[in-house]
Amino acid sequence: MYILGINAAFHDIAAALVKDGKIIAAAEEERFTHIKHGKRPVPFSTWELPFHAIDYCLKTAGITMKEVDRIAYSFDPEGVNESSVYEDDLLSDTEVLAAADVYNGWDTLFLNYIRKAPEQLRDGYPHHLQKRLSNAGNLNEKWAFVNHHVAHAASAFFPSPFEQAAVLTLDGRGEKATTGYFIGQGNSLVQLSSVDMPHSLGMLYEKITTYLGFLHSSDEYKVMALASYGKPVYLDDFRSVIHVGNDGQYTIDEFEPEAWWGRGRKKDDPFDQLHHDIAHSLQKALEETVLKLVNWLHKQTNMDNLCMAGGVALNCVMNAVIRDYGPFKNVWVQPAAGDAGTALGAAQWLDVSLNGSKESRYTAEMNHVYWGPDYSDDDIEKFMIWAKMPYKRLTDVAKETAAILAQDKIIAWYQGRMEFGPRSLGSRSILASPIHPDMQARLNDIKDREDFRPVAPVILEEDADEWFEDARVSPFMLFVFPVKDDKANQIPAVRHTDGTARVQTINQEQHPLYYDLIKEFKALTGVPVLVNTSFNTRGEPIVCTPRDAIECFWTSPFDALIINSFILEK
Repeated sequence: MYILGINAAFHDIAAALVKDGKIIAAAEEERFTHIKHGKRPVPFSTWELPFHAIDYCLKTAGITMKEVDRIAYSFDPEGVNESSVYEDDLLSDTEVLAAADVYNGWDTLFLNYIRKAPEQLRDGYPHHLQKRLSNAGNLNEKWAFVNHHVAHAASAFFPSPFEQAAVLTLDGRGEKATTGYFIGQGNSLVQLSSVDMPHSLGMLYEKITTYLGFLHSSDEYKVMALASYGKPVYLDDFRSVIHVGNDGQYTIDEFEPEAWWGRGRKKDDPFDQLHHDIAHSLQKALEETVLKLVNWLHKQTNMDNLCMAGGVALNCVMNAVIRDYGPFKNVWVQPAAGDAGTALGAAQWLDVSLNGSKESRYTAEMNHVYWGPDYSDDDIEKFMIWAKMPYKRLTDVAKETAAILAQDKIIAWYQGRMEFGPRSLGSRSILASPIHPDMQARLNDIKDREDFRPVAPVILEEDADEWFEDARVSPFMLFVFPVKDDKANQIPAVRHTDGTARVQTINQEQHPLYYDLIKEFKALTGVPVLVNTSFNTRGEPIVCTPRDAIECFWTSPFDALIINSFILEK
């Protein structure tokens, strides 16, 4: 049975295809349209569906929309008024949304767009995608709306390596929930409770992201990076408005940052210590609060394992605090923890609901993220010949590329299937040596990024504990680890100002060529580490097609592009 998952209600719109418990394909729409996050998360954009990502998923399976058995959409419009936190079941969904001040008066349009999504998918696709999307028939008969936080929770538990686990979901908002608590056992996923709007840790982080001059629902990770330069000067301010109960509930009082700290920073204003300290205080408040929620969840479930999803779960510094100071022995975070992952979670939830009882354990374990498009050498060579590109074929890709990196050059690396989720993890990456301290500044200049932004290391899985304190397997770059003191001078480019690094570990099974490259670099330099950052430039999504890669390469000061078996140099 083919089940198509769709995320489109807010941002990071995406599609995923599952067949009989197996992931077939998953991709975000931004990679095909070049629009960051696919669209902005505003109510009047909800009609926009991930048509290109859907088309890719169908193409990978060799089917058309008509052959899809079921469709799961990761938002339930009828759930907006269920179990209202306002304790008045006579309120309409419009009144509930208005009371929560969620959609600023656009609520009716927002919900109608969602309810009409089956018709939009049937008739609203771009003309050039008609081969697989046309003649789909009555999609309402196949359609299922899945609660947003249930989709997050399913994406966290079902692909995890655990037979049973507590599940925590944290994001800005779903239908009404902002935080969800679940228990996963075998093919069962049961919700314990939730925290509802207007109380949201994700929305709090968004508010401060805006105040600091960044784009909300997009740049929260920049605030996390900025936090390392500050001190908890304003932590008590945040503590005064965040109230955590003994039952997993919390409330956040309304406040205006301008009343506390004056005018907010504008986009091109310089950063000063005030901004650093606000970011640091916010980050600490988030960590303290979530640690309390995690402790409560552990008491309720008495389980060893924790699974997490939701946009807040992309905060790798918070994740490390949960790992190091929380009560759970093991923590697994969905690599596409943001809303894109709900496309996969919705499909898996529906799959388990319909078919899960046939298996003792759902069989969609996710030990890598390479679910996007790939292209053959023939495809790439034909394009380069047509475009009159000067290229050469490599005889030993890993060895020859490692030699270039050992010369302190910066390369763009394009190999295999594209990653699903926000991280480049060795298929669409920019790679460099970590040995010289100026490499961080060089990469930030190439990508036109803020100077305070760190770059991350990838390391051979078997060497991780020699270079990073208490290092564990971390294939998705979702946790930070301290760089060991005796190694810090050998990899200064990836050591953040707080002494940590957002580590990716890699083994040969996950991505053989990527692994071999790092191994060859180690043979040349003695360092089993490379800098790995996403293959894109500022404001652009990560590259998808060979054309994207080549255009990005020729318009940026990289030294070489390694694309499948070929090299392009300047």
